[in-house]
Amino acid sequence: MKRILVTGASRGIGRAIAIRLATAGATLLIHGRDRTALAETRRMVEEKGADALEVLYDLEDPAQISTMAEAIGTQPLDVLVHNAGTAVVKPFEKVSLEEWCATFAVNVTAPFLLTQKLASGMLPGSSIVNVLSIAAKTGFPGWSAYCTSKFALEGFSQSLREELRPRGIRVMNIYPGATATEIWNTAEGDWPRDKMMSADEVAQAVRFALSRPAEVAIENLTLTNTAGAL
Repeated sequence: MKRILVTGASRGIGRAIAIRLATAGATLLIHGRDRTALAETRRMVEEKGADALEVLYDLEDPAQISTMAEAIGTQPLDVLVHNAGTAVVKPFEKVSLEEWCATFAVNVTAPFLLTQKLASGMLPGSSIVNVLSIAAKTGFPGWSAYCTSKFALEGFSQSLREELRPRGIRVMNIYPGATATEIWNTAEGDWPRDKMMSADEVAQAVRFALSRPAEVAIENLTLTNTAGAL
């Protein structure tokens, strides 16, 4: 029986990943903060024949992350998907310190703490998937906090990969381009969602990477629209 944790599974890419990884016999631990939306994800996961457990915690709060790790228990995870993320989109002069710190708390510190607490129990053949962004490789105007946090997560994940390699744990980084999710609802500007990828296309890439034999690792996978960046 596979045991899989997906953070940020209430909607968007996280929900799509949870659904794509849901198979008979698997247990999906789906994390989020929106109880109603998470219950809908659970319904969709269970329709696929998997068991689903809702994990409601705020990743901005290290104390809640510790409680979350305890609630998950000591049974090893087969897959840990760091998908939860937040973005503030505005000129760097207008980004408040509170917004900056909140971005780093969710996008960088939470994956670090969860990995630190959960990876020790993961066995050879297990996988950690970091849903990064092309913003982990390229800066974009108005996205300074988001890009910087993704660059930081990139550095952590690259180092983590080398530390866990001797233990047979794969660390896979997924770099989606613009994806049509609710993150754009609060982003200033006119964004052509018809030119964006769907969340399910990202989820299919995650499933494909995880489906490779244990001795094969797709370590860095970039997904972009053929038209290029928006």
